[in-house]
Amino acid sequence: MDKRDRVTINTLRQRKTDGEKITVLTCYDYPTARILEAEGVDGLLVGDTLTQVLLGHDSTLPATMDLMVTLATAVRRGAPSAFVIGDMPYLSYQVTPTEAIRNAGRFMAEASCDCVKIECDRRHVDTVEALTRASIPVMAHLGLRPQSVHQTGGHVTQARDAASAIRLIEDARLMEEAGASALLLEKVPPEPARAITERTSLPVIGCGAGPYCDGHVVVLYDILGLSGYMPRFAKQYADQAEAVRSAITTAVRTYVADVTSGRYPDVEHAFGMAEGEAEKLAERLSQP
Repeated sequence: MDKRDRVTINTLRQRKTDGEKITVLTCYDYPTARILEAEGVDGLLVGDTLTQVLLGHDSTLPATMDLMVTLATAVRRGAPSAFVIGDMPYLSYQVTPTEAIRNAGRFMAEASCDCVKIECDRRHVDTVEALTRASIPVMAHLGLRPQSVHQTGGHVTQARDAASAIRLIEDARLMEEAGASALLLEKVPPEPARAITERTSLPVIGCGAGPYCDGHVVVLYDILGLSGYMPRFAKQYADQAEAVRSAITTAVRTYVADVTSGRYPDVEHAFGMAEGEAEKLAERLSQP
């Protein structure tokens, strides 16, 4: 792939205007970011899902600001032209708008993110407004909010009845009026997702929200079959997943066999002494 121009919020807005879909994947590290950058993925979400798929937790709640900023910095280094989204972890923005600004500012200043994502509803209008006033672009995450699973009783589909769908549509309008730069809709039916997408000028990224959003995001480890969990809305690209597993399995199996048999490491993979110094060492060692 030829070097591309930096993907900005204006790029995403133009994609919406032109009817071109926006591609987003989660990313948590430098080498993966390099691959996704090379393949032209528009946006990379440094999501708090890393606590589940990388660290083995059963929720996203253990994520911390220090961890998220560190990984976002690595992703930016690997993908200098992608639209990088820093995911605000639990309790980094819920306490006060001032604290939200301070934490979100770290994503912008330390990791060069293009925006931050916060899980929100109408109760967070003040926070979105405060971040916007501080020149911090916000992707408002509506619908299922994984940081609130204990309050909602689990990963339950949202907006399944007309009343809650209307409330979701109104929340999206409120987020736009509060200054949000983009929306993310998670685990909602296609009908309210379509209504929101058609009624807003903001780029709308779906995550299990049907085919009508302006773009889509999934957890990379899910579509590779490496997370151990496959959401209903995620498509597993089985051939690629099997290839990844096969390549890793073969490499590790061969490594173990080579080390235990003494085939590796060998002299070919060793560092040499300076010319003539090995002989001097052997001579010194041979002396009584």
